[in-house]
Amino acid sequence: MKIRSRAAAVVSAAALTALTAVLSACSPTAGPPSGPAAADHPDRPAVSHVHGLGIDPADRRLYVATHQGVIAVADDGTARRVGDKADYMGFTVIGPKTFLGSGHPDGDSGAHGNLGLIRSTDAGRSWKTLSLGGTTDFHSLEYAHGTVYGYDSTRGVLRVSTDRTTWDDRAELGALDIAVSPRDRDVVLATTEDGVARSTDGGRTFGAGSGEVLAYLSWPTGGALYGVAPDGGLRRSGDGGATWQKAGTVPGGRPQALTAVDARRVLAATEGGVYESRDGGRTFAERLPLAPAAGH
Repeated sequence: MKIRSRAAAVVSAAALTALTAVLSACSPTAGPPSGPAAADHPDRPAVSHVHGLGIDPADRRLYVATHQGVIAVADDGTARRVGDKADYMGFTVIGPKTFLGSGHPDGDSGAHGNLGLIRSTDAGRSWKTLSLGGTTDFHSLEYAHGTVYGYDSTRGVLRVSTDRTTWDDRAELGALDIAVSPRDRDVVLATTEDGVARSTDGGRTFGAGSGEVLAYLSWPTGGALYGVAPDGGLRRSGDGGATWQKAGTVPGGRPQALTAVDARRVLAATEGGVYESRDGGRTFAERLPLAPAAGH
């Protein structure tokens, strides 16, 4: 299996031409958001870029992790910011009212650096640093088999933790997103400029990327694997990524995040907004529009 050196990983990450376009200003070295954003409205906070999506089992509400904090979106379309305005680069819902995140502090807070791994147990209203504060910015977080898998963008390395405080550094690679098999803790996928790379040893080594280039992946428990291409084309795989079929197209341009809740319910964010499908990606309905912000 192919293992890349750290130098190669840095070069590879910089060369993710097809993928980094979807990141806009969200480079691995990007700090907290700056510049004026569109004004908030009482029922629709201004959102310019999305990094994570999830459904809280406690209230079944949609939560959107953005450059300007975490936004809760109700079924009637009303939305509100639930906490601070930090830049949540990594985000995942792991249980009722319980989220994991990473990224950068609010630009107005006066704090600098990276958040490391943080946790909220009140649906995003407040957060506690668990580990790696000030040093690590996870751009992708997955929780499976009681384990946190994180892609550390500051070092270009996959890191794994079973207790959320101590970490095992695994393969170095240039990736945009990761996904973990819900059936096998050792099967980890990563999106690279060469296609989807596969690990069968828990992310310690990866084979070379191959096949279609995808930006984001999501592998729900008991459901098919989903991926979205840089042009918004949604793909579905029933064999763990060996082959892909076109499922539909997410509206709104370049993708920014993807979460498959189950085999039929898919959440996706693009430049145009946050969208939801209830039919496996054939059709999408808008849940939250995105407003462009200065500097993004």
